[in-house]
Amino acid sequence: MTDPVIREINVKSVLTKSNLPVSDYSVNPYVGCTHGCRYCYASFIKRFTNHPEPWGGFLDVKGWPILTHPERYAGKELFLSSVTDPYLPQEETFCRTRTLLEQVCGSGIRLSIATKSDLVLRDLDLIKRFPDARVSWSVNTLDEEFKNDMDSAVSIERRLAAMKAFHDAGVRTTCFVSPIFPGITDVPAIIARTRDRCNLIWLENLNLRGSYKPVIMDYIREKHPRLVPLYQDIYQRGDRSYWEQIDAELKSHAAEIGLDYATNDDSMKRPFDAPPVIVNYFYHEQIKKSAENGGARR
Repeated sequence: MTDPVIREINVKSVLTKSNLPVSDYSVNPYVGCTHGCRYCYASFIKRFTNHPEPWGGFLDVKGWPILTHPERYAGKELFLSSVTDPYLPQEETFCRTRTLLEQVCGSGIRLSIATKSDLVLRDLDLIKRFPDARVSWSVNTLDEEFKNDMDSAVSIERRLAAMKAFHDAGVRTTCFVSPIFPGITDVPAIIARTRDRCNLIWLENLNLRGSYKPVIMDYIREKHPRLVPLYQDIYQRGDRSYWEQIDAELKSHAAEIGLDYATNDDSMKRPFDAPPVIVNYFYHEQIKKSAENGGARR
């Protein structure tokens, strides 16, 4: 892909009231995402932003007024980010996420970060100063070739190393196994690789809709033709039995390896040193609705 078209824009506020189950406010320091994930649900924001470039080919860098009296958000949780990655490669230049963290540090705000990057390591010392901070990395494969087929973010190995560094530093971490590609994502292998460096292992199924549905279906036909019947059953005929089967298998696997298995519960009440809990946490629709209600347009 060619270099993205980058613009700097001004917005009235970078905080958006959130409907997500994990936060009170969502923070998106950028519009667009240069990782260019083939399966990205957030590509729908183009219908609000009118960007002519393909998804992954543009990035708007937000500028906003200095947040005055951030202490009024004390106890509230900020989620970075719902429709972009707060640690895109361009963050190294523009420091929008870093600026936001500096503005609210010490205010009593709680922080939740989701990324595919290890650039977050730059801000480790700052993030440690937030109460109950947690950072999650998307890891839906251990196969770097498949990763490269799906996105241009940093390698899985770099993500896992960053996860370990944060966990070793006493920051709660999450391995976000998302999206689970039927017949491709080896969830037990990912659990085995990450259980020593995270507090939570979230599971989310692959949802296909909109413009990226044919993109993924074409990819499966080209690279994994044996899986075409399965994908047709799930994504063209609406058969949900595969996910029910996977849920049962992973619940049984968790019991075998001594890990708790839950549904839609990301409680942080467990001791930091406790083994991670595996959470079947399918909240895709809530993220999509939150973004469509304004999170992507600020």
